[in-house]
Amino acid sequence: LGMHTEMLCDAYLDLYRCGKLTNEKKQLNRGKGIWSFCLGSRELYQWVEENPGLASYPVDYTNSPYVISKQDNMVTINNCLQVDLFGQTCAETAGNRQISGTGGQMDFLYGSFLSKGGQAFICMASTYRDKVTDRRQSRIVPVLSDGNVVTDPRSHAYYLVTEYGIVNLAGCSLWERAEKIISIAHPEFRESLIAEAEKMGIWKRTNR
Repeated sequence: LGMHTEMLCDAYLDLYRCGKLTNEKKQLNRGKGIWSFCLGSRELYQWVEENPGLASYPVDYTNSPYVISKQDNMVTINNCLQVDLFGQTCAETAGNRQISGTGGQMDFLYGSFLSKGGQAFICMASTYRDKVTDRRQSRIVPVLSDGNVVTDPRSHAYYLVTEYGIVNLAGCSLWERAEKIISIAHPEFRESLIAEAEKMGIWKRTNR
């Protein structure tokens, strides 16, 4: 494996220790793991210190879709908090409450899409537990909740992953997107999502 990342964390050190992270087959910066900032354990910082196999670059280099696309078979993995039936994803807010920043998510999505053999994944748990009501809630919703910002527009929705499967949304029509996204929702919420999709006019009778 080769590394090109915005954030260097302990997971990369684990890959290196088990012999999986070599950077030997990269088309760009061969032999070096590229990163912008580092956050993790003391062992991680010790690994980084004066390591000729690692190189820290400014974020306008590591996050450049053009640079990212130069790596063949580039695989990017991001997370989100909510996704709607159009394929829009929110990875930054819970309503009006700020959770995180945009970071390089959009950059890496597009860069890996442009990469020869590249794949862009957005991964999430299908549900979460509401702290107030203690009830299970779906992260897959008909439309994004009020206040939730669009981190990734539907035009950049590629592979979407939950514990119930994986779907590729690239090039899909509205009703195809709805069908695929609902198929990886928690089973408890699928029927209600179908009902909402029907109201929205993005569900066909033949979908079932």
